Amino acid sequence: MTAPSTRAAGLTSRDVEERVADGRVNRLPPRSGRTTWDIVRANTATRINALLGVLLVLALSTGSLINSLFGLAILANAGIGIVQELRAKRTLDALAIVARAPVRVRRDGAVTEVDQADVVVDDVVELGAGDQVVVDGPVVESASLEVDESLLTGEADPVVKRPGDRLLSGSFVAAGSGAYRATDVGPAAYAARLAHEASAFTLVRSELRSGIDSILRVITWLLVPAGVLTVVNQLVISRQGFRQSVLGMVAALVPMVPEGLVLLTSVAFAIGVVRLGRRRCLVQELPAIEGLARVDVVCADKTGTLTENGMRLARVDVLDGPRDEVERALAALAALDPRPNASVAAVAEAFPDAPGWRATAVVPFSSATKWSGMSFVDADGPQGSWVLGAADVLLDPRSAVAHQATALGADGLRVLLLASTDAPVDAAAPDGRAPGRLVPRALVALEQRVRADARQTLDYFDAQGVTVKVVSGDNPVSVAAVARSLGLGGPETSVDARSLPVDRAELATVVEGATTFGRVRPDQKRAVVGALQARGHTVAMTGDGVNDVLALKDADIGVAMGSGSPAARSVAQIVLLDDRFATLPSVVGEGRRVIGNIERVAHLFLTKTVYAVVLAVLVGLAGVGARLLGAAPVSYPFLPIHVTVAAWFTIGVPAFVMSLAPNDERARPGFVPRVLRLAVPAGVSIGVMTFLCYLVVDPGAGGASLGGATDTLAPAEVRASTAALVTLLVGALWVLAVVARPYTAWKVLLVGFCAVFYVALFSIPAARELLSLDVSDPGTLGVGLACGALAILLTEALRWSTARVPRARAVG
Repeated sequence: MTAPSTRAAGLTSRDVEERVADGRVNRLPPRSGRTTWDIVRANTATRINALLGVLLVLALSTGSLINSLFGLAILANAGIGIVQELRAKRTLDALAIVARAPVRVRRDGAVTEVDQADVVVDDVVELGAGDQVVVDGPVVESASLEVDESLLTGEADPVVKRPGDRLLSGSFVAAGSGAYRATDVGPAAYAARLAHEASAFTLVRSELRSGIDSILRVITWLLVPAGVLTVVNQLVISRQGFRQSVLGMVAALVPMVPEGLVLLTSVAFAIGVVRLGRRRCLVQELPAIEGLARVDVVCADKTGTLTENGMRLARVDVLDGPRDEVERALAALAALDPRPNASVAAVAEAFPDAPGWRATAVVPFSSATKWSGMSFVDADGPQGSWVLGAADVLLDPRSAVAHQATALGADGLRVLLLASTDAPVDAAAPDGRAPGRLVPRALVALEQRVRADARQTLDYFDAQGVTVKVVSGDNPVSVAAVARSLGLGGPETSVDARSLPVDRAELATVVEGATTFGRVRPDQKRAVVGALQARGHTVAMTGDGVNDVLALKDADIGVAMGSGSPAARSVAQIVLLDDRFATLPSVVGEGRRVIGNIERVAHLFLTKTVYAVVLAVLVGLAGVGARLLGAAPVSYPFLPIHVTVAAWFTIGVPAFVMSLAPNDERARPGFVPRVLRLAVPAGVSIGVMTFLCYLVVDPGAGGASLGGATDTLAPAEVRASTAALVTLLVGALWVLAVVARPYTAWKVLLVGFCAVFYVALFSIPAARELLSLDVSDPGTLGVGLACGALAILLTEALRWSTARVPRARAVG
């Protein structure tokens, strides 16, 4: 197709100012996250805050401020969550602006680059290969312009666009160049409307968040019967009066709510975003941090990932004709290419003195055809038609020249064939083959520099059990040579993608066993990702070019290079702004820190929930039984301040510290079953032994009642409550010690400090008086410690038995 002879005029500065004043500008909310109001609302209007808020109102209605201290958890949850998410939002927004590719528009007779948000109605926007269409509008110029609309329509084949054809935002240029006039901008653009109706991007699934949501749903249902039973026992059966009954009910229900679990999950993700932001890594979807930590296969492009983006000309082997003619053709091809790729840029650098040729026909490079070409004329007449592309694609792979190119590629060089043809280049066959009779004129060898940190990164993934596969459009021999230089694969694991089977099952078998793939088409990259996923793998795809977009979108995690095409960056969940493949281990490390630490603290929170439910149910059932048997009523053993203090250093402080600590444990599926495997046995054991301790110390528990305005218990109740609290603290501190494994110096200090805190709390007279504790009777304290020890033994016995059940079933 010939280059356009007319050039569409752009706007003037005054035109732009008028449209900005009228609001006809491409302004949209940043994609990087929620608005400030959304963050505030999400951290305040939560189910947990609502539950605690109702209980706080009830506690305040009794006039007891000391027993209302648990309400501080509401403020802490909201405040810390808001601050951390706003901090993460600022980091994301700042990085997103850096990552966003500028748009070339024609204004005041010149081409200028503006931010995507500054495009106005009637702007003439220029396009080249790899550019994303940011607003809607008709094509005004086309030079072999092909647009991939697969992200919008699902159709994988690029669509040829001619003047008058409409472009939709969200598509991208697969080949060629052109220009279009912006008509629908901002919310009126197609991609914006599509995102409003149903997200145009596939969100990363977070097993962590979905698991926590499932747990919270179950807890909500458990709260209903436990709460009803507690209310009936306190108000009806025990007949303690409104004030005493409310405090007992609140004390029973507050520990059932895992108030800090959701908070710490959000905080851990947000801090991870900030940490990665400092490493110039943009996380466009928060759960992507977790997703990459679960990846077990990384499909990496060679160029721009394992090798540096820049290339340099290594040698030109002339095959036919004079060298000066070959060099003039190369210089002209490079100089007249409006959007040169890395290979053409290296040629332009080597041959800067272009002849005064003019292109009469242009075929831009396409990832599908693997070649580009131009037909030239100058003042002396035609200068021939020339094509530049892959030798094994343009020629018969069995030919002598193709074998010569393969031999050069075996040294890790990228080899291109320069050929002349007797037909105009735009007379190509429908299947994309170069036109006419090709005459090989030269082999152009380009040197790719392997990234200095590539070997270290690959060694890290190998140590972590993550398989790396190199998927490239280059010659298979060249790809394998670069990979081997990094200790990756060998000749027996190298595959020419042109021989890949079409059948999905056969493809999966080949892909599973191979390490490097060459001559991979964009649709084949997508198929490779799908084949790995079909085998149960979690796949990350790295890339920077327009040919990587489909695979990036289909992969579980898409990772784009910051200098890559706008289309690649737009569909990826993670963008490496510094183009360093070596940044990926940091992302994996952050994900593992989040997953491992949240799993640790989830044990603590859910253990508390389980023992609170068990204790409330046992007290309620005992109260009902006592009523039926005519025995003394059984009331809840604790005041709200007791359960608040108990949570401080068995859950709150250690959970916060551990959620931010380093953690390089490998991510594994099955978050919820693993958490419940400790939380349920420990919670049941602590709840049962705390209740038994309460009954043993005060057989007539509940016979006394809460005293008037002092919020203290009668002496018998104080001793029983203190002993029960000792049992609960011993069991809870044991769970903390289990969760802290494997031990390091700081973990030992943390557990030790928490234990010392409670010893000091029980030793200080003022604290005992404030909290209604009585340690004057060594016998009752001994019962509490003994029941705590029994809770530990029962926990370990239940854990051992539940761990044996799956093994027994497997053996059977």
